Amino acid sequence: MPQKRNKKVVVVLPAYNAEKTLAATLDDIPKDWVDEILLVDDCSKDGTVALAQKLGIRVVVHKQNRGYGGNQKTCYRTAMDELGGEIMVMVHPDHQYDPTIVPHLVQPLLNDECDAVFGSRMLGGRPIEGGMPKWKYFANLFLTAVENATFYVFLSEYHSGFRAYSKRYLDAVNFEANSDNFVFDTEIIAQGVAAGMKFREVPIQTRYFEEASQISFWRSVRYGLEILKTMVYYKLDKKKIYKHRIFKPKAVAQQAG
Repeated sequence: MPQKRNKKVVVVLPAYNAEKTLAATLDDIPKDWVDEILLVDDCSKDGTVALAQKLGIRVVVHKQNRGYGGNQKTCYRTAMDELGGEIMVMVHPDHQYDPTIVPHLVQPLLNDECDAVFGSRMLGGRPIEGGMPKWKYFANLFLTAVENATFYVFLSEYHSGFRAYSKRYLDAVNFEANSDNFVFDTEIIAQGVAAGMKFREVPIQTRYFEEASQISFWRSVRYGLEILKTMVYYKLDKKKIYKHRIFKPKAVAQQAG
C-alpha cells in the first residue's frame, strides 16, 4: 500500500496513434499511487482522443504535430501549471513499458531522495531476450558509456522513456528550449546534470510487439548523432566556451526566442 502522499502525482501520456494500447496501459497504472492522468495527443490519425475521453482522463490535443519532445513540453507544462503536479511520471501509452512499476518511480521522489527517477532496461534483466534488437542494445551501451564519461555520473541507461521528475527538477531546467524530437530525453538529463539534480534508477522490463512504437534504424542513427552533439554542447558549457540555448536561463532563452 502506498504511503500517504504530500505531493500531487500526475501521470503524463505523450500519445500518437495509441488507440490499440491505451486501455491496457491505463488498466495497469496503479490508481492509488496517482492523483491525475493527463494525455497529450500529437495529432493522432486513429481514435486515441475519442477513446481517452471515453475512458474519462484529461486530454489535451495538439492542432499540429509537435513531435515527441514537443509533446513532452505540453505534458509537463500542463501538469504543473494547470493541474498543480509536483511529481510528473511519463508513461508511454503504447504499453511497451510496464505501468505497474510506477510506485517504484514515485516513492524516491515522495521521500525527497532524488529529483528524477529513470526506469532502466539494462537493470531489468535480459533486454535482448525481451525483444530489444541487438543493434539497439549495443548502441545503447555505447551512448550510455559516452554520456557517463561526459557527465561524470553513472547511470546504466539514459534512453528509457519511462521516467519521473519532481517539480523542482522541471522548474530548474529550461526544458522549453529543448528539441521537439527524440533527443529531448537526453537534453533534459544534460540540463539536470548541469543544475546539480540527483538521479535514481529502477529496473524495468520492456515489451516489443507490433503496436509498440519504435523508431527506425536510420532515425536511431540520427538520434545517436544528436546525443553526441548534446555531449559536446554540455562540455563547452562546463568549460565556459559556448553556452547552447538549452543551458541558458529561462528568461534569457525566452527573450532570445
